[in-house]
Amino acid sequence: MEMSLWKAQEGVEHIIRRIDTDDEEMNSFLFSLGCYSGEPITVVSRKGKGCVVAVKDARYSIDSMLAEAIIV
Repeated sequence: MEMSLWKAQEGVEHIIRRIDTDDEEMNSFLFSLGCYSGEPITVVSRKGKGCVVAVKDARYSIDSMLAEAIIV
């Protein structure tokens, strides 16, 4: 079942299926973080309008708009 990362369960590793955006700048930014199809990603925590994710042995804080574009 596909869902956005924003709706994904915390603490569970998911595989990125695709990045759902037409915004090339957002796509490039996510790619630079290691967020692309086939990569594992985990929501570590949610705070307000953002969340902390773990990808490629690093943690990043992203806003809900970015999390909505990542489909797992």
